[in-house]
Amino acid sequence: MGVFSTLTLKGRVIAAGFILAFGIIFAIGGLSPHTVAAAAALPVEEQTRAERVMRALAEGHPRRISGVEFRNGDWAVLVRDTWFYYAEGRILPQRLLYRIPRYRPLGFYNYPRNLQPWTPPTPEQIERFRGIGTARAAQLPRPVHFFDALYMTHSRNEAYRRQERIMFLGREVQVHQTIIPEIRLVERHIQDAARTDASVRAWIANIDRMYGWNWRNIGGTQSRSFHAYGVALDIMPRATGGRAVFWAWAGPEWWNIPHEGRYHPPDAVIRAFELHGFVWGGKWSIFDTIHWEFRPEIFVFSGLELVTVP
Repeated sequence: MGVFSTLTLKGRVIAAGFILAFGIIFAIGGLSPHTVAAAAALPVEEQTRAERVMRALAEGHPRRISGVEFRNGDWAVLVRDTWFYYAEGRILPQRLLYRIPRYRPLGFYNYPRNLQPWTPPTPEQIERFRGIGTARAAQLPRPVHFFDALYMTHSRNEAYRRQERIMFLGREVQVHQTIIPEIRLVERHIQDAARTDASVRAWIANIDRMYGWNWRNIGGTQSRSFHAYGVALDIMPRATGGRAVFWAWAGPEWWNIPHEGRYHPPDAVIRAFELHGFVWGGKWSIFDTIHWEFRPEIFVFSGLELVTVP
């Protein structure tokens, strides 16, 4: 056999070896078509956002997330024995990366340090707000897999087993076991503030009921509520003085209600919750001033102060 034929044969053998090797890697889950493509196609700014999001998750949940790294062409975090990939904002395990088009991204946003001044909505905003019910109903669902794994709540029964009834500011509420340390710190800060702040004492005295765990979707959507994990609280007042607490209960033109027309907790209460990772719904454009949800990653993502429990 000539030299040229020998080289051709060797080239075929090498090429076959590469094909076999990549086939094995794909088969055992080391790479996926999505992550190979992502490595080449993901814009720099999206890679930067992906890193920010995944590092924020790891820093915000140090007891639940044990690793964060760039792997297989995408940023990922390790929850127990499963790597979850950024996956264009969907945060999915590798086995479900092919399902990216079925979901909308999870919510990662810059949370404001202070409540922004209210301004009358523009005509464009009013048009959007008018159709928000229809738009929310038509939205793709947010994927549940990451938060299911984070809180070990893959079903209603499993979620129920993770809940615990506690007393918070003198009222009973059912929450996820793993956030009780943060809730205790929030309570301590509020009680400390109440010693010198009459508005905080009045707010506590005006609490009627609290709602925590409730296995359900967000109203009017296909996406699971954080109440389903037991990491959200609704603190209902006995009296609101005629002020609005929730956009969907506030009448047909709720967007025209300024801050002074909404029932707000005292600043010291808001600060106590936020310091320990609870987002307040009163800072959302579709306001929910009685709602708090545990999203410590949002504070890290936004560069805000956060006290985490080791």
